[in-house]
Amino acid sequence: MKILLLGRNGQVGWELQRALAPLGEVVALDRHGDGESCGDLSRPDALADTVRRLAPAAIVNAAAYTAVDKAESEPELAWRINAEAVAALAGEAARSGALLLHYSTDYVFDGSGERPWREEDATGPLSVYGHSKLAGEKAIRDSGCRHLILRTSWVYAARGGNFARTMLRLAAERERLSVIADQAGAPTGAELIADVSAHALRATLAGSGRDGTYHLAAAGETSWHAYACFVLDEARRLGATLKATEVVPIPTSAYPTPAARPLNSRLDTTRLRTTFGLHLPDWHAGVARMLREVLT
Repeated sequence: MKILLLGRNGQVGWELQRALAPLGEVVALDRHGDGESCGDLSRPDALADTVRRLAPAAIVNAAAYTAVDKAESEPELAWRINAEAVAALAGEAARSGALLLHYSTDYVFDGSGERPWREEDATGPLSVYGHSKLAGEKAIRDSGCRHLILRTSWVYAARGGNFARTMLRLAAERERLSVIADQAGAPTGAELIADVSAHALRATLAGSGRDGTYHLAAAGETSWHAYACFVLDEARRLGATLKATEVVPIPTSAYPTPAARPLNSRLDTTRLRTTFGLHLPDWHAGVARMLREVLT
């Protein structure tokens, strides 16, 4: 079986190269392609040509425009990558019968309330990024292709930049940090996302009735402030020398950004766990493991 993986150098894409390898031949592309094939989502037509030429049994799209604030000033590019290119992939998947696995985000919701979001809840994006990701979802469903859409949030990995690594850097430079305390979610590791994706892809290819949209996040919940405190405490336990002695909780209103962030990023993963028979570990375990990898 041939699997086309897009976004191979991203946090999730990097882990997917490992997780998908036992399932078949993985053709992994980044936006630079490989000379013959195009992996650049800003070129939907060339991307579609690549899918037709490679004729994969499954397409895994781990590429996206993820610069949330920058999207407010680059809406056309965000839309081309997150919506138009996804529509092109979905169209080719529908034509060939390939299964398309695509990643989306909690940003498709408006962040209201405190209950974890279910897949069937009404959407209401607050930002260009959120709107473009929702449009990509709609394009997939409208195409009629076989698909898995996995919505996730607060993604981190030992490789690349993320919130935890930023906190470590700032804590080594400053005595006092201010971190938002009124946004809630679950830090979710790229390793976990990749492993769940491989399991779900294999199960869906093997039988019918599992296509659709699912929420994927680690168990438990926290705030950015509590997340930061855990990261710094764990780092000290592992022997890191940090200058920061105070982590001050602040509201979202005290840290304005071009794009509005959802206050509630909690995701209900019941459908995913029930359909695929999975256990999702608590977020603390994954973050602690990532820190051991980074710091020891």
